[in-house]
Amino acid sequence: MRAALLCVLLAAPVLLVAGSPVYKSDNGTVPLVIWHGMGDSCCNPLSMGAMKKMIEEEISGIYVLSLMIGKNVVQDTENGFFLDVNEQVSMACSQLTQDPQLKGGYNAMGFSQGAQFLRAVAQRCPSPPMKTLISVGGQHQGVYGLPRCPGESSHICDMIRKALNSGAYSDFVQKHLVQAQYWHDPLNDDLYKKHSLFLADINQERAVNETYKKNLQLLEKFVMVKFLQDTVVDPVDTEWFGFLKTGQAKETETLQESLLYKEDRLGLAAMDKAGKLDFLATKGDHLQFSREWFTANLVPYLQ
Repeated sequence: MRAALLCVLLAAPVLLVAGSPVYKSDNGTVPLVIWHGMGDSCCNPLSMGAMKKMIEEEISGIYVLSLMIGKNVVQDTENGFFLDVNEQVSMACSQLTQDPQLKGGYNAMGFSQGAQFLRAVAQRCPSPPMKTLISVGGQHQGVYGLPRCPGESSHICDMIRKALNSGAYSDFVQKHLVQAQYWHDPLNDDLYKKHSLFLADINQERAVNETYKKNLQLLEKFVMVKFLQDTVVDPVDTEWFGFLKTGQAKETETLQESLLYKEDRLGLAAMDKAGKLDFLATKGDHLQFSREWFTANLVPYLQ
């Protein structure tokens, strides 16, 4: 199992960069917290490790914390598949609270599933305060399909597909498979709302938690990046908080067309009207972008 997971880790599709400056704690930059996606880890030199170095090169002296969920890289990778998301979010909140570099606030950037996990942090853990949340290919309305995932040579992807197709909302699968916790079946909306342990909660599907709504609106900016040729995320509209219309699996709707927005259960409509929501798009497959694009489009939010 661990060998297979390491194969997935090395296949994580994120930009490779190099170089690392010296951190200066008193230079006035806003710290950044990053959270990796499925099949990756905090410190993979081909993905999150490289991303951390690139950001440090672009913003001299910035403090970048790449979240490790677990005691080591292998645990961090495994937990991205098998550890209850609610527990992962709780672990992340604990790390943030205990880090003295973040006490004045921080920006956050999540990659793929790490993006919706960081949104849960914003909703549940307002201290220290998250200032800007950048979602890079995040699945904020969940997914209904797993066409391709990192590490096709391993058995992990096939196992996930079989589990989701056979019973995504069974208690066992929900508790032990991360991807099931943001599986959103538009053909079984009642099952989703009743049994989804994570996504249905943070998206206010069962009831409106006013604390979640208040905390999310504390963000200065919520930036969502969609990959226009994405072959991993289905439907891709979820990266901009859109999704399939309930009751069928072909026609999609935008965030602004959804009940979530019209009823403003999360405060997203208010944030949109206040100019706090930014929707960016880039050509390419899931998490595939150039350093030039990243520097021109995302670095300004971090400065």
